[in-house]
Amino acid sequence: MLTLLAKFFKALNSESSPRQIALAVALGMIVGLTPTLSLHNVLLLLIAFLIRINLSAFFVSIAVFSILSLLLATPMALLGDSLLLSQHLQAFWQSLYQVDVLKLAHFHNTLTLGSLVSAIIAFIPVYLLATLLVQRYRHHMMQFIERFKIVQMLKGSRFYKVYQSLSGEGSL
Repeated sequence: MLTLLAKFFKALNSESSPRQIALAVALGMIVGLTPTLSLHNVLLLLIAFLIRINLSAFFVSIAVFSILSLLLATPMALLGDSLLLSQHLQAFWQSLYQVDVLKLAHFHNTLTLGSLVSAIIAFIPVYLLATLLVQRYRHHMMQFIERFKIVQMLKGSRFYKVYQSLSGEGSL
């Protein structure tokens, strides 16, 4: 877990796009908030491996939002329950359950449905907030850290030049 956090902070300090990191956080939020063994999580893992996002940010956000999901399980289950019991949606749920592949999605489970709907609603705000936070971190915190004499000494050292040549990254 510590190496994953180190890679996450390395990604924050790297030249990778804030949008890539934010997309990783938002996708990780969906996986973290919803029950682990579900069809949509398998699809999201596949998407995460196929598109260009920071995987360490993805896995760290899964861990963070999994812990948060423990606190939000009851309200999300109540949301799923209200959606499943809604008279206006009964025909929709019945037609959805007739498709064999969608039975694997477990939309008949109140927690799965409520957490997925909650995560989809929160996707865009989490993406925008994560983008803003990464940009602010890079603008304010990185400049603050760069001012320390120890960081300047490390960046001027031979060790840092070797590290740069081996890692291919230009930032500490």
